[in-house]
Amino acid sequence: CEVAFQKNHANMIPNLMNYGNILRSTGDLVKARSVYQRAITIHEMNFKGGQQARQLEKCKAEVDDLTHKIEELEFSAKGLLNDMPDVLARKHLAPADVESQGTPVVVFTDIGRDVDDEMALVILSALKRKQLLNPIAVITTLSPQRDRAHLARGSLDTMGMADTPVGIGGRGGLADGVELEVYEADHSRSSPSIYDSGMELACQALESVPPKSVQVLCLASLSDTALLIKEHEELFTAKVKEVVVMGGVMPLESGDTLKPDTAYNNNCDLPSANFVYQKCQELGVPTVTLSRWAAYGCPIRPQLLDELAKTKHMVADNIRRKSKHSIDQLWNKVILPSDDPRREKLPSRCDVKWFYKTFCGTEEIPEELSASIWTQVEKLNMYDPLAVLICDSSYRSLHFSSKVKTVNGVPHVVVGTSESDTGIRDHLLLYKEYSHLFVEALQISLHEPEMPLGSEKAPDMLVEETTKIMNTRSRAA
Repeated sequence: CEVAFQKNHANMIPNLMNYGNILRSTGDLVKARSVYQRAITIHEMNFKGGQQARQLEKCKAEVDDLTHKIEELEFSAKGLLNDMPDVLARKHLAPADVESQGTPVVVFTDIGRDVDDEMALVILSALKRKQLLNPIAVITTLSPQRDRAHLARGSLDTMGMADTPVGIGGRGGLADGVELEVYEADHSRSSPSIYDSGMELACQALESVPPKSVQVLCLASLSDTALLIKEHEELFTAKVKEVVVMGGVMPLESGDTLKPDTAYNNNCDLPSANFVYQKCQELGVPTVTLSRWAAYGCPIRPQLLDELAKTKHMVADNIRRKSKHSIDQLWNKVILPSDDPRREKLPSRCDVKWFYKTFCGTEEIPEELSASIWTQVEKLNMYDPLAVLICDSSYRSLHFSSKVKTVNGVPHVVVGTSESDTGIRDHLLLYKEYSHLFVEALQISLHEPEMPLGSEKAPDMLVEETTKIMNTRSRAA
C-alpha cells in the first residue's frame, strides 16, 4: 500500500481492512486492532460525515470487537496472545467438515511462473466462500519452491484464506542447482505458518478428511504427486476421490490406458507424469485432465485485467503487471531455436506461428519480430482457473463437456481433446461466470461489495469484445 498509493490515500483503507482481517485470523489481535485504527484515521482525513459510512462503521466495529477479545485473553491467560501465532503454526489440522465447508482440495502449484496460478487462487477463494471447495493444503513445487511458498502464503492471506496452510514441496523435476524465476509481489512474505515439508502437510491434510473425499489438484509438475503416491500409497488410495490435472494426454484411442502427452506440466517431469497416470489407473483412483485445448476455447481479453485492477486489490494490480512480463518472457523463449536450452521445458510445437495464433488471433507473422509482443496480444489463456472450476461438480456439468476412458471399471475424464473439441460448452457463458468470480473474490476480500467508482467497463461489457476475438479465432482455424 505504501508503495502503490500516496501517504494516507483513501485507497489504502480497503487494503488495510484486508490486512487487519489477515492479522486477526493468524492470532495477532493487537496489531490487527492498530491496523483498523489506522484505517479509521485515514477515513476521517479523506471523507466528510456520512461518506463511505459503512466502511467506517465496519472498522470501528472491528476495533471494538478486537479490544473486547484482547481483554478476555489478557485476563484468562497472561502472555498467551504473543505466543498465539507460533501455537497456530505448530498445531495439527482440524478434521475437515465436507458437508458444511465443501469438497476438500489439496493443491500443488508452481505459482510465480505465470499469473494463472495466482488467478486460480483467486477463483479458489470465491468457491471457498460459496462453501463449494475447501482448500486444506497448498503445496508449492518447482525450485525455488520456498520463494513460491512465500508468494502463495501472501496471496492466500490477501484473499482472505489465511486459514489455508502452505507447504514447501519438491524441485518439480529440476536438476540440483537449477532455479526458475519467481515473479515479485509486495504481498509475498515469509511466515511461521509455512510448513517446511509439503509432504508432511499433504499427509496431515489427507488424514483430516473422510475416506474418498479429497481432490488432488495438480497445477504444476506431477513430481510431488508421484512422491506422495510412492511413499503413502495406502493413505492416498484411501482418501483421494479424484486427481485433477492441468496438462494433457495422448489421444484416447491410442491405447488401452491413459498416457500423458507433452504438455508443459507433464514435460517438467515426464517420468513422474507417467507414474501418476499409471498408478491412478492401477489403484482405481479417477483422474480428470484439463488440456490446453480447453484453455484455448475460453480466452480472456487483457482488458479484463485492467478492470480487476480497478478494485485496488494488490493481487489484481500485481497480476496485471506481471501478465505483460510473463507474455514477453514466453515470447522470448518461443523465438529461440527448438533445441535451445533457454527454452527450458517449452515443447517444440510452441513456435512463433503457435504464439500468434494462440495469443494474437492471427496466423500472419510479421517479417520483423519485436522483443516485446504485449501490444499485439488479443487474448490470454487461463489454464489453472479453469482447472479449479472443474473441481466443483456443478460448474463442471454446466460449463464443460468431456470424453471418458474407462480403465478397470473406473472412468478417467478428459476435457478438451482437440482444437475442434475444446470441451467448453458455451465460451461466453463461462467467460462471464469466471469474470464475475474474479471480481467478487477481490471485492469481498477488500470488504467492498460493489465495483469501485471510475470503472469504465464491467466484466459483462467485455463479453461482446470477447465474442469478436472468438469469432476471429474460429475463422483462423
